[in-house]
This record gives sequence, structure tokens and C-alpha cells, in this order.
Amino acid sequence: LGVVVPFALGWGVGALLLPAHSPYVHAFLGATLTATSVGITARVLQDLGKSQSPEARVILGAAVVDDVLGLVILAVVSGVIQAADSGVDFAYADVALIVAKSAGFLFGAVFLGLAISPRLFGIASRLRGRGVLLATALVFCFSLSYLAAAIGLAAIVGAYAAGLILEHVHYRAFTERGEHQLEELLQPIGTVLVPLFFVLMGMRVDLSTFGRSEILGFAALLTLAAVIGKQACALGVLRGNLDRLSIGLGMIPRGEVGLIFASIGLGLTLRGEPIVDSAIYSAVVIMVIVTTMATPPALRWSLARRVARTSPEARPRSAPG
Repeated sequence: LGVVVPFALGWGVGALLLPAHSPYVHAFLGATLTATSVGITARVLQDLGKSQSPEARVILGAAVVDDVLGLVILAVVSGVIQAADSGVDFAYADVALIVAKSAGFLFGAVFLGLAISPRLFGIASRLRGRGVLLATALVFCFSLSYLAAAIGLAAIVGAYAAGLILEHVHYRAFTERGEHQLEELLQPIGTVLVPLFFVLMGMRVDLSTFGRSEILGFAALLTLAAVIGKQACALGVLRGNLDRLSIGLGMIPRGEVGLIFASIGLGLTLRGEPIVDSAIYSAVVIMVIVTTMATPPALRWSLARRVARTSPEARPRSAPG
């Protein structure tokens, strides 16, 4: 639900407000709305002490599934656009091949990686030099990214697979001898690269588009579709004692994932024209900003409302007999 509904709404917004553009553009807009940036929601849940709640487990699990399916959709849409740009007839069998290739790479990389990763880090742990753990993890991530690109997928597919594979238990030999956790080793790199990533994404925005009412209206409708689309996730919650509103709100942020999708669209062309032009890219950036900034306070309010409603003090007291 968190993939199908946002994809359909994104396609619909594109078809409604961008009728002169190709249906490929509409499909790419739908693909941009499918993924979820779970890092923001996970941090809010952690700060609120709710990271182990049933709602948090549903959000985190569904976000991983959304991202995997979103990456498959991205691969399919990108493959169709590249084929159309080169003038090659694209059949349903080709779509099925891309889906099988994307799903096969993701699941194959995860299953094989879970078997290879412990052995790889076990061999690397025999080296006593400094920085071996970090170097091994980066090589593992870059290798999967290269393999994904080599078979025609986006590099983010391989990087995402590496993130699913790497677990603390795989490099336990390093930590048992007193070395830092991998997350701690990556923090200085992230401190440098994460701001550069967002600056680079921001530099691609044409600020003049923010003064055009039609672009702001398009961004507003795209943001509304992004919010409503993820609320459909709540319809899949079958347990009645879970807070459906909190689950839906926790799935809203697109964050860096939406920006990466939009950046890939900037590199795709159809008959010499980019699939994502400056106006569309600016609208997507606005959508990402709004969904990312609105989720923490909305989720905080929703969870507080849930706690207040279920606390003993909020229950009506019976009259003294």
C-alpha cells in the first residue's frame, strides 16, 4: 500500500499538472514518491523512547519493504526511459526482465552477503593494522554498488543491499578486541559527506522557480500526494490495538532517498530532453523538505496523544459507591 498508492498519486499529479510532458515523466514522479527515509522517523522514535514499540517495528519493517520495492520500480522506470531514448522497442518481457534482475540482485545480494560477510570480516580481523574494519566495510559497500551499476541498475541499489547485510555480529571479532563499532567509525565520514550531498542537491535547484506560482502549486499538490499516499499504509495495519495514525505519519518523510531519485532523473533524457527538468526538480525538493520537516512534530504529537489516551489518568473514574 505504501508503494502502490503513492506511485499512483504521483503519476496522477504529473498527468494533471504536466499534461504536455511525456508519460515517462509522470511515471518517474510516481517512483519518486514510493520510498521512505526511515532514518528521520527512527531518530524521532529513539528520542521519544518508542523505538521498541509495536508501532515502531511496523514503521521500520514497512519502510524497508517500501525502499526495496521503490528501488525495483526505479530500475524499471529508468530502464524503460533509457530504452525509449535509444529508440528500442520495449516489450513486457523486457519489463519482467528488469524486475527479475532488480529483485534477484537485491535478494541474491542479501542472502549471499549474509553468508560471505562474516567470513570476509573474519579474514580481515586477522590483520592487526588500524582502520581494517572501516576499509573492509567500505570495500564491501562499493563492490556491491559497482556490481549493481555493472548490470544496469542504479548504484544506490547495491549500497542499500550492503546496508541490509552489514550487522554487528559480522565484525564482532573487531569489537571484542576493543575497536569501535562500525557506526562510530563512519560518523566522521558522514560528518563530511552528508553536508556535501545536501549542498550538491541544493546547488542543482533553480531558485527562480520558487517565484513561479505554478511551480509552487505543483509542489504543494505533489506534497499532498506524498502525505496522503503514505497514510494508505495505515489501511494495512490489521491489529486493532496499534496506532494507525502514528504509523502513517512515520512513513511520510522522503529525505535523502527522494533527492537521490530526483538526481537520477536529472541524468535521464528522452529525445534530448531531461526527464526531470529544473522546475520538476525544484518541486520535488520542496516536497522532500516539507515531508522531512513535518514528520518529527507530527509524529511526536501523535504518539503523545496515544500515550495520553491510554494512560490511567485519562481513563474515567467510577463514581464512589
